[in-house]
Amino acid sequence: MTSQPKTSRIPAPIYAAAGVGDLAYQQLRKLPAAVTELRNRVAADLSAVDGAELRQKATETWRTATVTAENLRRRAASDLDLSRLRETATRNAAVVVASAQAAQERAVTTYGALVGHGERVVGAGVLEAADTVNTDIERTEQAPPTPAQVAEAAEVKPPAVTKRATKAAGKPATSSTKSPRATKRTPPARD
Repeated sequence: MTSQPKTSRIPAPIYAAAGVGDLAYQQLRKLPAAVTELRNRVAADLSAVDGAELRQKATETWRTATVTAENLRRRAASDLDLSRLRETATRNAAVVVASAQAAQERAVTTYGALVGHGERVVGAGVLEAADTVNTDIERTEQAPPTPAQVAEAAEVKPPAVTKRATKAAGKPATSSTKSPRATKRTPPARD
């Protein structure tokens, strides 16, 4: 069996689910028209059929089924050939195995098609977000930073300072400027 289709950013099952969801949505949009067509067809068929005709057809079908069942019972009682039965069972088992293999190949092909459809549905915007998430995951899986690295990162200034922050730093505080609020500090926990 071939392996699952590989995608570099989002797992293939998510793409497959997106593809299935989109295909289901497309089919649901066709549903009202199909219901209307079936309702019209059933109404036309029922108006053409009489109740007496239905009873007559049901009675004929019942008789035919009864005769067929009786014939099968008679044949089963008289024609019990075990070697032929074994041969038929073996042949049927081989057919079932071949059908299962073909179904498995169709399933893999269908899964690949759903993944491709899901990739088109999801689009590039989600891929960029997935890259960001994957990068964050990789960072969190790395070793935690040492205290020296944390201190070094705290000392580094941001690369760009906005004009507003530069102007505010150069001007003295006026009465219209809000002063920073004092915050309550909690003492460190004692061991």
